[in-house]
Amino acid sequence: MDELGALQWDDIRFFLALARAGSLSRAARALRVEHSTVARRVTSLEAALALRLFDRLASGWSLTAEGEELLAKAGAVEAQILGLARIARERDPMAGRVRISAPPVLLAELLMPAVASLCAAHPGLTIELEGSRREADMMRAEADIALRIGLPEAGDLIARRIAEIRYGLYGAPGLPEGQAPRRWIGFDDSLPGLMQKRWLEAEMAGTEPTIRSNDMATMAQAARAGLGLALLPHFVGAADPALCAHPSRQPAFSRPLYLILHADMRRAPRVRAVADVLVAELKARLDPG
Repeated sequence: MDELGALQWDDIRFFLALARAGSLSRAARALRVEHSTVARRVTSLEAALALRLFDRLASGWSLTAEGEELLAKAGAVEAQILGLARIARERDPMAGRVRISAPPVLLAELLMPAVASLCAAHPGLTIELEGSRREADMMRAEADIALRIGLPEAGDLIARRIAEIRYGLYGAPGLPEGQAPRRWIGFDDSLPGLMQKRWLEAEMAGTEPTIRSNDMATMAQAARAGLGLALLPHFVGAADPALCAHPSRQPAFSRPLYLILHADMRRAPRVRAVADVLVAELKARLDPG
């Protein structure tokens, strides 16, 4: 294992992805390569070390004892390399790339004005937007800045509360009001702990929804089509002339929006400047008062 420092970093990177994913297909998706490339790079690493790192099983690739030992050391190497990359990025003031991860609805509805002003003010800046429903892994530098609804998990991260995202029930004009039978557009079971899902299920009081989805844009479109009431952020529902607000039996629902930075990135002028613009723009849109 003492030969790790002389090995190809790319082989170690592919090993880590496969160890974390447990299958060639999931690792290939994470790395955006063909699954054969993952297998080839891991086999190359095994040959260089003269060790078998994985058992190839029908259910997936399982780490051997030697693979488990390498995983701990390779994770430490990864942390050092990513730390060096963050330091290098800090030396370039504004020109370069900044990657922002956020739920798709935030990117589409709220972030474009901020991105437009940033690009106009800094022509050398490149903004990459990842519209992902999963949380970017900030510890492994999957994004420079992340926007998350709700407080993130603990780690070497800085969480800055921006504003409250307020929600309400929205549907097409003419849907039943008050005590009349209501139809619902519910959340699917892909995120069982989602607070929005729990609030809506309490509001539905045991009624089965007409349609379920995990995509906010789809739920809004279903509401426009008259399929029922959806729980939508006010910045989506109130801005849409094809939707009307409907009263709820429960108190109004809201979630805090946080901007997340890795602790190392707060000293990078480029990332800090982008973060400051995002905070100002989003705060103005979500908390105008």
